[in-house]
Amino acid sequence: MISLENRVVVVTGASQGIGRAIALGLAKKKAVLFLVARNGSALQEVADIARTSSPRVMLQAADLAVDGADTEIAESLGQEFGGLDGLVHCAGAFSMGALETASVDELDRLYRINVRMPYGLTQSLLPLLKRRKGQIAFVNSSQGMQARACVGQFAASQHALKAIADSLRDEVNVDGIRVLSVYCGRTATPRMEAMYKLEGREYRPELLLQAEDVAEAVINALVMPLTAEVTNITLRPLIKSY
Repeated sequence: MISLENRVVVVTGASQGIGRAIALGLAKKKAVLFLVARNGSALQEVADIARTSSPRVMLQAADLAVDGADTEIAESLGQEFGGLDGLVHCAGAFSMGALETASVDELDRLYRINVRMPYGLTQSLLPLLKRRKGQIAFVNSSQGMQARACVGQFAASQHALKAIADSLRDEVNVDGIRVLSVYCGRTATPRMEAMYKLEGREYRPELLLQAEDVAEAVINALVMPLTAEVTNITLRPLIKSY
């Protein structure tokens, strides 16, 4: 197994949910963290916890859907470290609606956040990742593999993210870069709580995947020996409540 100690890792969506759990899990592995999220106060709380075990934690409160945010992050990392060992994509957006009534504007919003944003950030950081033979992880959704009713817009963005990851993997394996996609079933996160509210159903987080479960799977894949690459992980709750 490889060590993540002093390895520089970017985590997006690090202020809550799965991103938060991954950031804190990496901190326990002594990784150097660069945390990104829109909610600056929540991100600061995560950074304060991470600093109790990580050798160094940097943070940037930014909306990655805004043009230029990805290049600013790349410039900061390049000046500070000269290279990058890992990029974990956790930021994203969700909405529901039947195709008959859901707006095209909402489809555009989901595309910008769930597809264009990770695409642009990966593109900006790829030169730094190549210098260190780094790793990239895309936290996707089970809807990225098979869509159910009333989530066509969201699922389309997750299918697109899968395509980006699969194609990228074939492009950069030759450079020693590993690319992982994680397809999560229902996970106890603020996003999932909002989803249950939209569905008019009782939210019982104890019956769902935990964010820490997903973090454990991602980190275990990142520390695999370099003779192997974990390409896809599918996770779902053991007890099916939906």
